[in-house]
Amino acid sequence: MNTAILSLTFVIDTPCYLCGADPDMLEVGNGGMTYKEYRSHFSIWALIKAPLLIGCDIRNMTAETKEILSNQEVIAVNQDPLGVQGRKVHSNGTDGCQQVWAGPLSGNSLSVVLWNRCMQAATITAEWNVIGLEAGTSVSVRDLWQHEVVLNNAVASFSAQLDAHDCRMYVFTPQAALMGNVM
Repeated sequence: MNTAILSLTFVIDTPCYLCGADPDMLEVGNGGMTYKEYRSHFSIWALIKAPLLIGCDIRNMTAETKEILSNQEVIAVNQDPLGVQGRKVHSNGTDGCQQVWAGPLSGNSLSVVLWNRCMQAATITAEWNVIGLEAGTSVSVRDLWQHEVVLNNAVASFSAQLDAHDCRMYVFTPQAALMGNVM
């Protein structure tokens, strides 16, 4: 594993990383990580409401780096008016490398990050009792990196297959909340 990703995971694993929500500036675009690792880094920083301070030279930013740093849906999670930090709510696998992170958003929605820190692909599942939803709740699942709703009626749990060192970031919106917004 390269030193950049080790440094990132050390910061996020340090017990007091939420003490003030300022783990450090973003390393996205500085070299030493893959696209998927950069996307994971940005997703977790957004979820924990860390300041999204660009740490790379913006004069030489690649298109991939710009795509990550300018994702308006991920930035919206970071800037959500509820202002409550997300946190790791479940881990599984070798050394806890399959992780579920979640945090509340305004409008009764939840932001959920499935993060595979393992060295091989894995299926990671967010179960409602772990992320704070009631058992029978039906949610719409929006993928913030694909910019689309990937499931309209998830109940009890949601799973995704992730490559090594990759993540998926979602907004789960309870169907009752969707109905309430329409009226």
